[in-house]
Amino acid sequence: MYTDLQVTSNFSFLRGASHPEELVEYAGSMGYTEIAITDRNSLAGIVRAHAAAKKINARIIVGCRLDLLDGYSLLAYPTNMPSYSALCNLLTLGNRRAEKGECFLYKQDVFDYADGLLFILLPPASLTDAYAWEEGFEKDLAIYQQHLKGSLWLAASRPYGGEDSKYLYQLQQLANQYQVPLVASNDVHYHCPERRELQDIVTCIREKCTIYTAGFKLHSNAERYLKPAAEMLRLFRQYPDAIEQTQVIAGRCQFSLDELKYEYPEEITTGGRTPQEELTMLSWEGAHKRYGPILPEKTIAAIKHELHFIEEMNYAAYFLTVYDIVRFARSQKILCQGRGSAANSTICYCLEITSVDPTKFDLLFERFISSARNEPPDIDVDFEHERREEVMQYVFNKYGRDRAAIVATVTQQHQKGAIRDVGKAMGLSVDTVNRLSGAIWEFTDEWFEGKRLTEQGLDPGDIHLHKVLQLTRQFMGFPRQLGQHTGGFVITRGKLSDLCPILNARMADRTCIEWNKDDIDA
Repeated sequence: MYTDLQVTSNFSFLRGASHPEELVEYAGSMGYTEIAITDRNSLAGIVRAHAAAKKINARIIVGCRLDLLDGYSLLAYPTNMPSYSALCNLLTLGNRRAEKGECFLYKQDVFDYADGLLFILLPPASLTDAYAWEEGFEKDLAIYQQHLKGSLWLAASRPYGGEDSKYLYQLQQLANQYQVPLVASNDVHYHCPERRELQDIVTCIREKCTIYTAGFKLHSNAERYLKPAAEMLRLFRQYPDAIEQTQVIAGRCQFSLDELKYEYPEEITTGGRTPQEELTMLSWEGAHKRYGPILPEKTIAAIKHELHFIEEMNYAAYFLTVYDIVRFARSQKILCQGRGSAANSTICYCLEITSVDPTKFDLLFERFISSARNEPPDIDVDFEHERREEVMQYVFNKYGRDRAAIVATVTQQHQKGAIRDVGKAMGLSVDTVNRLSGAIWEFTDEWFEGKRLTEQGLDPGDIHLHKVLQLTRQFMGFPRQLGQHTGGFVITRGKLSDLCPILNARMADRTCIEWNKDDIDA
């Protein structure tokens, strides 16, 4: 049948108008069993899409759109784990060259990392007045075909502009000439037709204009939503091979995020000991420092119980990593303190990660970690704010920036900011926008009942104002940008960029990954 291979989510900030989860769920409701997510120079939303797909027994085709500085854009899809790592390293290369929020990539970069990847070249959205391709496109196509032969397709999307037949015909001729298969696409930017209005609004916000002045900056049609497979077959009935090629590509893209496996660093042990042996030694040494030469029976039992559980769950390396960071901080007289449920661990107390003796207060270790929850331990350690950067740089220096990075946070569109952005895009006056945003404490149905609007001197019967509030409600919760966690790190045994793209943080000498804590846990 048909598979959508060009789908933009709202993790292409201010371009896509639907959450990854919405796209997946809507596709599932139409009977699709697989769908690609192809955000711009990013895999930031792919984990959420993957998690949503698993809930409905569907499959995510991992991909992204590569916008190049010296050539036409490509969609890229890994076929296996090595090519997924290549894609992550390619994105990392582009990210590290640029400031946060940008990715500088060139054609040669793509060719260097192309092994195992499949590509779809995105042609210009329309023909010139002479019904020809704009200058430079055929030249790029020839270069791409030379370097990516056998793994390159040419995207065919209907312009919906009245000259679709001429456009698709010329595209097919070009595909025949360069022996590059044509593949059908609808260039999806939102999951359902009703999101077209919000798509226009996010475009206006991005372009810093209003809906009245945007003109050709907006999509020229309202067709960029997920269509049923039968509708796509009808639209491309003269090009059945282009539909079939979506299945060819999907069939070759067998990589799944489930293949990603985390491995703890190896530097955490000494003397050839295993992580469990190292943790056992340090725990008993620390216990004698805490309690003296003769250990209380209660403490001995607690340590043995925790060590047995940690060995069963293979968590020793995690405890050692935290211990190493805390030990460094204390050696530099940097104030630090473990907090939260880690205080229930006698081993954390013996390692001087926490300062509360859980045996004295009968605290339960199982409230810290439990096999029933099937979650890894979470040891929170606070470091004094003024010297936290020293600890972060220690982690970077010890493990290297190719193996350690700060976890991302996803900054969302909240009430006041969302209504300001949407209001401006909809052409509201500054005064009206200020009155709306300044009055919102909680975005509830009261706003649509008119009472709160009247209180602010606004007309509850104003259809335009009502539309602003509706669009604001849809926009709230959209990702605004990727930030950095205040102290959450991910440290790996091998190259971190084999698992996830790394990017520069706004602060100097810091790098982060594209995923937040929940993405990593998923």
